[in-house]
Amino acid sequence: MKRKISVQDLRPGMYVSELDRPWLETPFLFQGFEILSDEQIEEIKRYCRHVYIDTEEGHDIQPTFRPVVSIASRVEVPEDKPRQQTIDLEKVVNNFTPGHRRPPRYHDVTSVEEEIGRAREIVTTTRETVYNIMDDVRLGRSINTTAAKKVVADMVDSVIRNPDALMCLNQLKNKDEYTALHSLRVCVLALAFGRHLDLTNEELNMLGIGALLHDVGKMKVPNDVLNKPGRLTEHEFELMKSHVPHGVEILEQTHGIAPASIDVARFHHERYGGGGYAGGMKGDRIGLFGSVGAIVDCYDAITSDRCYHIGMSAHDALKKMYSWRGKDFQPLLVEQFIQCMGIYPIGSVVEMNTGSIGVVISVNRQRRLKPKVALVLNADKTPFLPVKVIDLMYQAAEGPGREVEIRKVLPPGEHGVIPTKYIPLGA
Repeated sequence: MKRKISVQDLRPGMYVSELDRPWLETPFLFQGFEILSDEQIEEIKRYCRHVYIDTEEGHDIQPTFRPVVSIASRVEVPEDKPRQQTIDLEKVVNNFTPGHRRPPRYHDVTSVEEEIGRAREIVTTTRETVYNIMDDVRLGRSINTTAAKKVVADMVDSVIRNPDALMCLNQLKNKDEYTALHSLRVCVLALAFGRHLDLTNEELNMLGIGALLHDVGKMKVPNDVLNKPGRLTEHEFELMKSHVPHGVEILEQTHGIAPASIDVARFHHERYGGGGYAGGMKGDRIGLFGSVGAIVDCYDAITSDRCYHIGMSAHDALKKMYSWRGKDFQPLLVEQFIQCMGIYPIGSVVEMNTGSIGVVISVNRQRRLKPKVALVLNADKTPFLPVKVIDLMYQAAEGPGREVEIRKVLPPGEHGVIPTKYIPLGA
């Protein structure tokens, strides 16, 4: 039920479904969201006098106990579906249901500046490993699981220390190396998302292996189909879809790959409403790892330049994916992915309230409206020389009573600003 309330009555756990002004006149990323912090309430107060809350999606003015429905009790698990995946998904859903959020498992222990050097070495080694794996699969040789597990373990350690370093490096994209670098980027995204979801170290390693190897089946698809710039014919699309069963078969025949890891390859093209491929799975039967794989695979695909399309901005991609929740993606998981990436994802080009232009280089996991920004253009759009890095969490006000903050997100390339020129740090 929708209820109109004053912004003064907002509390964490409420679900805001409408504002007293058009959404486009505000900085809010999506139309309808759960309030997770007092900071969000303060931001709403800056723009609105009243809002509408949905008491079926979140708390009412007088909070009532809303029991968590066990997924296991309402989803029939096929006999050939590992029980562990259902338990994992239920655990995550319970943990992120309003009123049930526990303190996060992980906290940053290094800064981006401290982590970037190690992250760069990891990316270099992982890139080489991915190319070797692709060559092995193409030639019918066994996958070197020892090498794959080593680079994934290194990525897990880096992501646990601070995920932003690898996420910065994820911005470096080359459409001519899409297949290989896509696997690397999907692995980084999956690990950062898994960290946000409080997965254990062991679970992160299993998820990472699955994400790194999720597309190995593409080595069995003809290159002219993989790299075709135009629309695929029906026959070509069937060939493209065959990379899923090919990949699953390869991984099932590879020693040392856990079934949960293979689920990333098996289900990353399935869709929550049943419109995906190759098994026609739907809903929560896709499982946690399959759902995470679908989300991060889609996000990297739509934000990357390909031979047949120009990638969209991270900000626009997250808004698109939010609109696809329930149809393409598990609703709670896609909402949590957006929370993980931040309102201003790394690489976003932003305009400050001072008129200066910057690039987001690090997110703030406690106060999502206060990322670290590299200021690259002054208010008159002349370059900052050198680039000025500010942390909005601690930045002192510029002038009497004027706090520096982000006014809006700009399209990549606006004012000639190319984000990858300013990230990663230490390049």
